[in-house]
Parts: sequence; C-alpha cells; structure tokens
Amino acid sequence: MKNILNTIWVIGVLSLAVFCLSACDRDLDVQQSYPFTVETMPVQKDIIRGQTAEIRCTLKRGGEFADTRYTIRYFQYDGKGLLRMDNGTVFKPNDRYPLTKDVFRLYYTSLSSDRQTIDVYVEDSFGRVQQLTFSFNNEREEGKDKPASSRH
Repeated sequence: MKNILNTIWVIGVLSLAVFCLSACDRDLDVQQSYPFTVETMPVQKDIIRGQTAEIRCTLKRGGEFADTRYTIRYFQYDGKGLLRMDNGTVFKPNDRYPLTKDVFRLYYTSLSSDRQTIDVYVEDSFGRVQQLTFSFNNEREEGKDKPASSRH
C-alpha cells in the first residue's frame, strides 16, 4: 500500500512538472517597438520673408528600448523656406537626419512672400512615423502694400 501511494505521489509530481514546464516558452518576449508622439509648443501662424519661426518639440516615448533610433525629415508643399535644427544642421527636403535628443528646437526661415506649409516627419527604427504640419501665412510688413497717398 505504501508503495502504491509513493508511486501515485511521484506520478502526480511528474505530471505537475510536465504541465508547468510545457507552459513555458524559452524565447523571451522583449518588446522593442513602442508608440511615441512629438509634442510642440504653439507656433506662430504669420511670418514675413526673412523672418524665423521657432518650433519647440518634445519626443514623448511610450517605452524605452536602447537600440531604438529616431530620424527627422521634412517636405515643403507650399512656399519656400529653410528648416534647421537647434544644433545648426540645415535640412534638405526629404533627407533623413538623426534625432539624438528628446527635447529639441526647429527653426523655419521664410524665403518667400507666399503661404508656406511644411510637413515634419519623425520616424523610429521600427517604421513608426509621427507627422507634424506647420502652415505660415505671409504677413506683409506694415505700410508696404498701402498706396503712397494713404501714408501720413
């Protein structure tokens, strides 16, 4: 009788061990890709030729993975202007540049007297993209477009 109980006990322990070990997966489930957003402070809407608008940005990560790399690029649909990073890097449209910090500033300088629109894309190394669109209206300098007779 004691032999039978020992055998049942051993079979029960082995069954429990097989059940527990079969539920385990040897591969670690490491999340590498996390959602992110790029937040900006309010940006001026009006700009004149030669004027520079500051765009303050903060990259907000949904999680941290050490090997995640971020890039930034832009495309200008309307008007003509120049976009540069706070470290002095002048962007060429649609070229990717490394984004090495979470808080950064962009500077857009107007080179035309038309309405101007730019799209800025921040992308991580896993293909997630955050798009920001900035539009600037041309603000004519006071008095330039008024007829000479109306100036006093």
